[in-house]
Amino acid sequence: MADTAYDAAHLIDPLHERGVTTVIPSHPTRKHPRPLDKHLYRSRNLVERWFCRVKQFRRIATRYDKLASRFASFICLCAAVIWAA
Repeated sequence: MADTAYDAAHLIDPLHERGVTTVIPSHPTRKHPRPLDKHLYRSRNLVERWFCRVKQFRRIATRYDKLASRFASFICLCAAVIWAA
């Protein structure tokens, strides 16, 4: 999932060879626009907004925790605080 700036054949073709579904809207100047699954693209927006909310916690944005287990547990705690708000 990426933005229209990454709508280039040299970036997308290797992904298609690996079997990855790309959810990148076609650039407006593209001669042959690719089809876009709008449902998946809306889901991408939700994920991006969630990461922006989580990064408001300084401990997450600066990665104070060196152990992956502590970092993951604090992300779960942040998610619970965001959900409860």
